[in-house]
Amino acid sequence: MTLASALRRELERFERDHPRSRALSIEARKSLLSGVPMPWMIRWPGGFPVFAADAEGARFRDVDGHEYVDFCLGDTAAMTGHAPEPTVRALAEQARHGITLMLPSEDALWVGRELARRFGLPRWQFALTATDANRFAIRLARELTGRPRILVFDWCYHGSVDETFATLKDGEVVAREGNVGPPVALHETTRVVEWNDVEALERELAHGDVACVLTEPALTNVGIVLPEPGFHAALHEATRRSGTLLVVDETHTICASSGGYTAAHGLEPDVLTIGKPIAGGVPAAAYGFSEEVAERLEALLPRDERADVGGIGGTVAANVLSLAVMRATLSEVLTDEAFAHMISLGERFEAGVADVIERHGLPWHVTRLGCRVEYLFRADPPRNGAEAAAGGDPELDRFVHLYALNRGILLTPFHNMALMSPATTEADVDLHTAVFDEAARELAGAE
Repeated sequence: MTLASALRRELERFERDHPRSRALSIEARKSLLSGVPMPWMIRWPGGFPVFAADAEGARFRDVDGHEYVDFCLGDTAAMTGHAPEPTVRALAEQARHGITLMLPSEDALWVGRELARRFGLPRWQFALTATDANRFAIRLARELTGRPRILVFDWCYHGSVDETFATLKDGEVVAREGNVGPPVALHETTRVVEWNDVEALERELAHGDVACVLTEPALTNVGIVLPEPGFHAALHEATRRSGTLLVVDETHTICASSGGYTAAHGLEPDVLTIGKPIAGGVPAAAYGFSEEVAERLEALLPRDERADVGGIGGTVAANVLSLAVMRATLSEVLTDEAFAHMISLGERFEAGVADVIERHGLPWHVTRLGCRVEYLFRADPPRNGAEAAAGGDPELDRFVHLYALNRGILLTPFHNMALMSPATTEADVDLHTAVFDEAARELAGAE
């Protein structure tokens, strides 16, 4: 059986097994743009998305009555597991006492201290999404340095920040394919270099017009691309030498430890941003500053009537509900003990996938970062984002995602990422290994 015919079979099975989701998808076209509440949902591999009914822990159920082991976990937003009891309790308790007040709460102090303990940066501010936190960090970096541009790595991901949807084409900075309505030409705002390319990094920073480097500690949205030995040290040194601020986005790489990759590997960013899981899926984000940057900002930023028109903040940012939920989630759910469990499961997941790939002689590989695991359908791990993107196989991605979905497993769509939660079990991991083995056996042509 060819890949194309196997994919047709899985698509037919998916449509046959999900009549209610299909009907709701058709109905949604009457009131939702393209029939989905967010544009990227158009890309769901089955032709229409599964409509969820309820979720708890590491599992969810759809409107057709199917139950799934969830390794997608809201693409990190539900890394806590769905509806963890401490998060839900804090949500209900705080909601009775106010949701948003435009006033600080004691929870804000606790969360600030806890984030400082975890990540090592002493001062914090809050936002609703990591996208907002990254936008605010960029504006503050420009204000501090007086420089117009930022630098990102090719095929990076930092939410919907305008300046980051840039790539390299024949050595020139251009908009990423699919970038909707970029406000200005990307070469005016952004310098782009390949991940792990220290020489290119130093060359671009030498122009002296880069306010900040915005980066994840490892690329995560084009498959996991890890830093080579010495890369982060070189990055740190290059930003210091060029007077450029280093902004580290831990929103996905929080999978590395309770303090993210920054704590696990001793990074020293000037600014750190984090969102998604820190409030158990309730919209919340934070961005922290080194002591030096905080002092410079406090001396620079206005304290009069201009303080609320700087383009940083938001009426419902730092609302008391999200802060109460952050406190409960950080203190009782995303604990050091939980991460030890999750990372152990990530190791088990990685070992199972690697064994399947080896036994069937497939030219694939698996990469893990803490409790986050991905497999790519190329033989060798890529060195940078361009290699990862060029080595992708959308048809194979779609087949494996649907194959798993039709057998009760949800992976993150488009790049088959699996994330472990505190509620995930060894049995959940072993189920994926068995299903992945079935798919691999079929694709390898084994009897």
